[in-house]
Amino acid sequence: MITKVGVPPIKSQGIKTKLVPWIQSIVPSDFNGAWIEPFMGTGAVAFNVAPRRAILCDTNPHLFNFYASIVSGEITPEVVKEFLTREGEALLSKGEDHYYFVRDRFNSEHSPLDFLFINRAGFNGMIRFNRKGGFNIPFCRKPQRFAQAYITKITNQVSWASKLIRAKEFTFKCQDFSKTIEEASSTDIIYCDPPYIGRHVDYYNGWGDDHEREIFNKLSDFKGKFILSTWHHNDYRENEYVKNLWSEHSVLTREHFYHVGGKEKNRNPVIEALVTNFIAISTERRKDSQVQYMLLEPQAKYGIA
Repeated sequence: MITKVGVPPIKSQGIKTKLVPWIQSIVPSDFNGAWIEPFMGTGAVAFNVAPRRAILCDTNPHLFNFYASIVSGEITPEVVKEFLTREGEALLSKGEDHYYFVRDRFNSEHSPLDFLFINRAGFNGMIRFNRKGGFNIPFCRKPQRFAQAYITKITNQVSWASKLIRAKEFTFKCQDFSKTIEEASSTDIIYCDPPYIGRHVDYYNGWGDDHEREIFNKLSDFKGKFILSTWHHNDYRENEYVKNLWSEHSVLTREHFYHVGGKEKNRNPVIEALVTNFIAISTERRKDSQVQYMLLEPQAKYGIA
């Protein structure tokens, strides 16, 4: 069981860092196949949970380019420290104008180092692109963002990810989720963390009803094991897709709080769900005794209290 969760250098809303022990706890102890992720995102789950072999995919080319640059040696902790120190000094001197200068440069040249900079200097750790593929997150309005302690923190995260990637057999691909699922074998485990249908998402290609139904069909036909993250309900409404589609499989839930939204009053807890095609009961041990786990059997009926 994971004792300390490592944090990747790329941030995003909805990152699964705090849910890693829960996800890891339902992975069968005898699993020795490849860990497959059609939605790699920041890499938080795979870097902490995946065994020796993993295939990590995403349609966002900038996520792929960043980690591919670590594999190739283009991005190292030393390079990151020097780059963020230089750009951080410029940000402190010029303010938000420098952030938008780097953002424009990234949208033109697609440098993975610029991607890291705007990811960590943009508002609320969001990753969002316009229809033309341009990164459009505004500045976080903290010109002093890249203080030495923050640069050291990011550098250490790059070092951790770099050592882990080199120690294991990790393959990174930029491709569609359907292709990734089709390429998986029955001895693998597919972990899917698609954009949450019906909620605000900052995903490269968007996500709608057709996508949700396609991934449901693909995973339902998969001969190996899968785990899918989604939302179950919040204080205001339920995820109709869990009831109408995913309840055909096993659903495990727990409460989670996302720090999403510009104002604190807009940040609310949500009931997270892990959907699997195998009976999985979490063995996670947590200090918070108030957290309750619920296993919903296939076709179970549920409501919001």
